[in-house]
Amino acid sequence: MPAEQFAALTTLPGVRHAFTTRAVDIDVHADKAEALRRLDEVHRNVRSAYGLGDGALVTAEQVHGNRIATVDCLQQRDVCFDGCDGLITNQRGVCLGIYVADCCAVYLVDRTRDAIGLVHSGRKGTDLGIVVNAIGSMVEQFGSRPSDLVVQLSPCIRPPHYEVDFAARIVATCREAGVQTVHDNGLCTACDLERYYSYRAEKGKTGRMMALLSLSVVRDQ
Repeated sequence: MPAEQFAALTTLPGVRHAFTTRAVDIDVHADKAEALRRLDEVHRNVRSAYGLGDGALVTAEQVHGNRIATVDCLQQRDVCFDGCDGLITNQRGVCLGIYVADCCAVYLVDRTRDAIGLVHSGRKGTDLGIVVNAIGSMVEQFGSRPSDLVVQLSPCIRPPHYEVDFAARIVATCREAGVQTVHDNGLCTACDLERYYSYRAEKGKTGRMMALLSLSVVRDQ
């Protein structure tokens, strides 16, 4: 199964997640829309395998901005929020999805309240403070406390393959916002093209990893 999980999230009760990896048997040397079309079945199979396929899939348009969409009701069908790069929800059975290929997918889970967030944060979004916006939105919408959040960074591009270490900036801004538990495995997408897609290393003609996060319908104990 072309996907992986993060140890910091697997132990959290009532949380389901996955991060898809390269599907080696699929040609993704195409523009984004076509590459995603070719990967759609793979992504659906990953959702099913990791217990994320029963409800609606909610995604964001991803415009390299800092807007956060709140999913405040149970979605009955798949939906994409225009003009947004982050999603938060307290609804069980809704699967949040973000596509990346060098940018970072940032997972946010409130350990004490039923609330999660998923953010697309590349260089621009990081400079615009999108992760801090997501944290603030969870505080405002769900009563989350930054100290109760678990934050996990996905693999993303890093120096020397990229001139800016925006992953380090994400970690720093999370800590400045009061988050005490931040995990980053330090993996670089451009360093491992057998496992990950890299927009820069593959000159824009490549696939996308998909970050997936959901609150399960029944909370694990």
